[in-house]
Amino acid sequence: MASADVVQPPSEPNNVSVNNLTFSYPQYNASESSLAFEIADFSLNLPPGSRCLLSGANGTGKTTLLQVLAGKYMVPRSDVLVLGRPAFHDVALTNSGELSYLGTAWRREVGCAGSVALGADIPARTMIYGVPDVDPERRNRLVEMLDIDLDWSMMKLSDGQRRRVQICLGLLRPYKVLLLDEVTVDLDVVGRLDLLEFFKYECETRGATVVYATHIFDGLEGWATHLAYLENGKLKRGGRIEQFAPSLDPKLYENQKRDGLIEGDMQNKTRLLELVEVWLKEEHGDRKKREEEERLNPAPKKKEVKNPFGNRHMAYYR
Repeated sequence: MASADVVQPPSEPNNVSVNNLTFSYPQYNASESSLAFEIADFSLNLPPGSRCLLSGANGTGKTTLLQVLAGKYMVPRSDVLVLGRPAFHDVALTNSGELSYLGTAWRREVGCAGSVALGADIPARTMIYGVPDVDPERRNRLVEMLDIDLDWSMMKLSDGQRRRVQICLGLLRPYKVLLLDEVTVDLDVVGRLDLLEFFKYECETRGATVVYATHIFDGLEGWATHLAYLENGKLKRGGRIEQFAPSLDPKLYENQKRDGLIEGDMQNKTRLLELVEVWLKEEHGDRKKREEEERLNPAPKKKEVKNPFGNRHMAYYR
């Protein structure tokens, strides 16, 4: 088991602590019942101010992990702690905005967000100004940074424009832990880089923690402080990013850029991409070997599980 443990002073607890987490979805088919383990024996500790890049092949459990961290599924109290509190059981984490999750919930087929019909002919202003207890200065900064026209009609927006409104709504309240699941995929290059710079500023000035799952690595050189690579629901590699490539250390990267050792934005642009690409190719090769071995030596049919549901499986979804 790999673990992205970071030694911290006793007075400064981790913002995110995952302790030997195992999580599964119940699955059925016509012939048998089984449990599919999405996450197995997973541990991860992230201190205040950290920016963790969550990477891995499709289907390795990144979205599931983020949703568990967001308190959307029931797990034992000690398995997932956010700000020292159980993510699922302490609903005040999400109600207060201290824990914020931004995922793929605003695709065009989704009909509403809460009581607001996303397909209705309402302006973006109504949604953004409808969030109570928001700092006006922070709201104005987000609207300007995300280049949102408050007169936009929600029913006429492109996917990228709708995504900008979603991101703005999710960031209106100052979070302490922010979970991002491919939220920048619909943004243009300038909007994406501005948003990444905003997240970095929030981490460095307020001690916030960001966990960002993405397959897009442009602009991430010198951004992430930690890296977690998932393989088959397990943390295959995790820790501070300079453990894997010293040149990716954010402080070193900024110093080299300031001293003119990095010319422009292109020289080190692909380093992070190349690093993850090597891991993905290794995983792909290993998977092909396993599939061939299973084809030549098929495993016996699994016995039926009479009661696959435990009292903690998807008890609530929020």
